[in-house]
Amino acid sequence: MIETAPSGFELLPQGLGYTDTLQPVYRRVEGDSAIFGLVVGTQHSNTMGICHGGVLMTLADITATTGANLAHGVASGSPTVHLSIDFIASARQGEWLQAKAEHVSVKRRFGFSSGGIYNSAGVVARFSATVYFPDHQGMWKDGRRGDGVLKREEG
Repeated sequence: MIETAPSGFELLPQGLGYTDTLQPVYRRVEGDSAIFGLVVGTQHSNTMGICHGGVLMTLADITATTGANLAHGVASGSPTVHLSIDFIASARQGEWLQAKAEHVSVKRRFGFSSGGIYNSAGVVARFSATVYFPDHQGMWKDGRRGDGVLKREEG
């Protein structure tokens, strides 16, 4: 049986860099918290037919970082400086997984976030992360700053 995204989740747009490797991936934003989820597909699976640990780590990373960013009052652009994960159970193809940052603490330059990834049977993984809040508006691969302004080429 293939599960589907629950009501209230929206498909994450394409063009977000490495996060695109999780597609289709979904999110639901509720105030200052976000939940991310996906249905484990063949593209998410290892040779045993279960969700690859790298997929779980990426899901944990975007969840932890988004949780810290929302609590800090910014949309994105803060790098992860530490991520740890404990793999507790497997997730099979067709299962819905969702990840949530459950405990978030924000300091001046750092955010601390921990949470879990779950399927219908319970906990699949637990994670914790430290996020750095830079003292600038962020960097974008197309030359934009976080304020939407394009930087000029020097020279």
